[in-house]
Amino acid sequence: MLESPAPQRPLVLGSTSRYRRELLTRLHLPFTVAAPAVDETPLPGETPRTLALRLALAKAQAVAALQPKAIVIGSDQVADLHGQSLGKPGNHERATAQLRQMRGQTVVFQTAVAVVAPGFSQVELAPVQVRFRDLSDAEIERYLRAEQPYDCAGSAKSEGLGITLLDAIDSDDPTALIGLPLIRTSRLLRAAGLVLP
Repeated sequence: MLESPAPQRPLVLGSTSRYRRELLTRLHLPFTVAAPAVDETPLPGETPRTLALRLALAKAQAVAALQPKAIVIGSDQVADLHGQSLGKPGNHERATAQLRQMRGQTVVFQTAVAVVAPGFSQVELAPVQVRFRDLSDAEIERYLRAEQPYDCAGSAKSEGLGITLLDAIDSDDPTALIGLPLIRTSRLLRAAGLVLP
């Protein structure tokens, strides 16, 4: 007689990002979403890499404190232009300024994911190097009017029309640039005791 598997702990995505929610559905696991109450202001002198790691873990810990029996995923992404953090632009003017700064440059998108569960807490970084084309002001304007990526770090959606702004993407975790590195997320979830399909 086969034993039925033990019930899994509830899985919670500690993020309000629709991009991360859509990515996590690819793993075919039931999960809920909770908004983490975390101040995302960089600390004085904090590097983009350190900021992404700190915020991913803080988001997972904040939600885990409210749902202590759950396995919680936290994630954060910071665009890193030569050590300078570029956040979500929020509006057209800031997005224009960001894309002008990044044209012809290689930007590292520091994408971190953390998993926190009872007796378990780990965070990993999945950096993605993105080389932007030497964009004209007209190309930047056309792109921003078409896609309005004002809620995206670095002002471009590689999964959409933003791919036309790029010369190259270098990553060992293909979904990291969209906001949740699923290879690392899967590894951390298995380490936390979750059985993946």
